[in-house]
Amino acid sequence: MSLLLFALLLTQTGQVTQAPARDATPLGRAALTLLTGGEFAKLHSQFTPQMIAALPASRLAMTWTALETQFGAFTSCADTSRTVVVDDKRMVITRCTFARGAVDVQFAFDPADKISGLRVFPAGSTAPPYEPPPYADPSRFTEHDVTVGTGQWALPATLTLPSGEGRVPVVILVHGSGPHDRDQSIGPNKPFKDLAFGLASRGIGVLRYEKRSKAHAGTLAGVASLTVKEEVIDDVGAAIDVVRVHPRVDARRIVVLGHSLGGTLVPRIAAGYPSLAGAIVMAGAASPIDELIVQQVRYLARVDGAVSPEEEAAIAAMEKNAAAIRALTSADAASPAKIVGAPASYWLDLRGYDPPAAARSLKMPLLVLQGERDYQVPVSEFDRWKSALAARSDVTFHAYAALNHLFMAGSGPSSPAEYSNRSHVAEPVIADIATWVRGLPAR
Repeated sequence: MSLLLFALLLTQTGQVTQAPARDATPLGRAALTLLTGGEFAKLHSQFTPQMIAALPASRLAMTWTALETQFGAFTSCADTSRTVVVDDKRMVITRCTFARGAVDVQFAFDPADKISGLRVFPAGSTAPPYEPPPYADPSRFTEHDVTVGTGQWALPATLTLPSGEGRVPVVILVHGSGPHDRDQSIGPNKPFKDLAFGLASRGIGVLRYEKRSKAHAGTLAGVASLTVKEEVIDDVGAAIDVVRVHPRVDARRIVVLGHSLGGTLVPRIAAGYPSLAGAIVMAGAASPIDELIVQQVRYLARVDGAVSPEEEAAIAAMEKNAAAIRALTSADAASPAKIVGAPASYWLDLRGYDPPAAARSLKMPLLVLQGERDYQVPVSEFDRWKSALAARSDVTFHAYAALNHLFMAGSGPSSPAEYSNRSHVAEPVIADIATWVRGLPAR
């Protein structure tokens, strides 16, 4: 969803079950008290060694400050928590409210009662079951379980196909930053599922899959010199391989659609797979990510018209992180230390990458989409895409005045709290994508 998402750690993987063997609720409540009370050193002492390495005490404090910058001053947490189990880890999840919205705080505990995971995400993940958007017609498509990739990186996936027997074009969906499921669920919203249902209702197949950082979080965290290749691009290639040989797919009309970070990476992806019929950028950043994360923190601090001392501290901390990213050299490439949740190798891999400039040399049609109320990837980024690609006649641009980063409608200044409101990807976005895909020449 976001280039700046305070869900930095998701170390647990596996099958979720209910009714844990040993109640971890008291552990979760105690940890939450330390977190909300600012006792970060004491909380940090309860981490597993892996967590200590992934989230230093200093960054734990910064994360809490940044969370208050994003959602406003902390108010309170619910008196009750819910607990689930993932393999041998117990998850205690508590709803906490802030001045500008609510979040769920999740602590994971290993068998020795050490904290093995910490995740903060917008409230609403326990919302009622998904309901298709009005523009989707479930009678016009079917869904099929498939697997993207093999071996340790195999990913559960869903291929949504229009009803019938003929071959159809297919759009492969590529996530934004953070550990996402195949629907790219954000609170009660599932934008990738909306895209799949909407496009399949209009005769276009869609493949969506669990992101590697979601399905294989622990294994991915152990990858030395991690870059976007391991995090994102390798799995796009595996997804292309899946649909290319499917009997219902027209292999000459395969399209990649990237959202947020996925959109930023579209030129790099498309350059590696030139047989694609086209590529779609949805809210893709054009500027360096380290610049945007500072802009995001500044925006969130000022959206309510006043900047508190805590928000000033969060801005300063993020500016310091951005400076640290810019100061990295090739000598730092093997360093395990992380800046804003990613190692030096990750940031060095993106250094010098100019997505719109890279897109100029692509030999395939492009579609660039932007919500004008997007604060995470603001409309100024869209303007950079338009300027860089103005000379290309095979690039189509659409901007939507009322839409946010998820391409969902709203009014007034956008904020994280908006993502907790149940909504759907706006129908004009679905219609524009469908029209563009249907008009692509086969390659």
